[in-house]
Amino acid sequence: MVSVQEKLKKLAEEIFKQFKEGEKVKLTLRARGTLKTIVYDQEKDLIKLGEAFSIREFFNLRHVRKFVQTLLVASLAKKLVETGKHASLREVYYQLKHAIPIIKENTFDDQSESDSVIEDLERTLGVIREEMHITADRRGFVYGDVTMRDKIEGTEWNCMKLGRGGWAIPSTIEEIEIVDVNADFVLAVETAAMAERLIEEKVPQKLNCIIVATQGQAARGIRRLLHRFRYEWDLPIYVFTDGDPWGYYIYSVIKRGSMKLSYISEKLATPDAKLIGMTMDDIEKYDLWNVTEKLKPIDEKRAKQLMNYPWFKHPKWQEQFKKMLRWRVRIEQQALASKSLDFVAKKYLPEKIENQDFLP
Repeated sequence: MVSVQEKLKKLAEEIFKQFKEGEKVKLTLRARGTLKTIVYDQEKDLIKLGEAFSIREFFNLRHVRKFVQTLLVASLAKKLVETGKHASLREVYYQLKHAIPIIKENTFDDQSESDSVIEDLERTLGVIREEMHITADRRGFVYGDVTMRDKIEGTEWNCMKLGRGGWAIPSTIEEIEIVDVNADFVLAVETAAMAERLIEEKVPQKLNCIIVATQGQAARGIRRLLHRFRYEWDLPIYVFTDGDPWGYYIYSVIKRGSMKLSYISEKLATPDAKLIGMTMDDIEKYDLWNVTEKLKPIDEKRAKQLMNYPWFKHPKWQEQFKKMLRWRVRIEQQALASKSLDFVAKKYLPEKIENQDFLP
């Protein structure tokens, strides 16, 4: 298997060879994931990046800035890997930001530029940024009877013994070993408030599960951790979101990947994940009409977009969107508190799991 360091070195050698032999100096990069460049693998239920490429030429005024930026980021990444050091996305930006003498042009004007180049390198080299020792802020947390170990520091901990806040999930999840798990399934929860409610009601103990709070759209580290729970420990993954287009897309990204990161879907996605709720059917079943929210124009537009995505064409999903648009409502997780604070823990989740009442 070719190491990240070797891939970065090979990239540099190819550019050097072009300069030395008088060839057209260029970088061939995999194109970014968009509706036009991604491919939906229906059999695997994964969003993948198609075989589309873009060219950056050094002797081209339109390309030279991005060309130089790409080599700067690649050079720093190689240095990070070689020295065993890590840098955050923000640190990468500041490490490389400077004015070029004579022309007085900044290498980077904004972090979005360096972030974009990092993604270009990921797609082209077939690696993830964490493998290049480039990290993002921690986001989300895990709580439950799972023991982990830091491969570098050697420290070990149980995520149920760190207080009700659990363990904050880093982006560098590859450096974490999952030592032992005592659970029947993993429940990925969209909001921290609901996750904290479930922890307070002792759901991890009562239902013997692990709770992962995504805190909105699941970050890479969260998605990779869910993937590892599923394929390293054979744990079912149930996703609990708000009943709206945004919550359903959070679920979709966990399940089959995103367009933006379609080049690493097989490392991040969990295709057999199931949505446990909230659903439009829950509004009828639990009589939640008085705690629904009105569907805003932006919600309606997003729902119609999702209905047209190939991966949401399943009849059960089409029915959910049709009801949402017909009723013009959405439902939040916290709306279940209208029944009682312990309603989710005592009735909603146990019934759903016992009846296998999930959306595909």
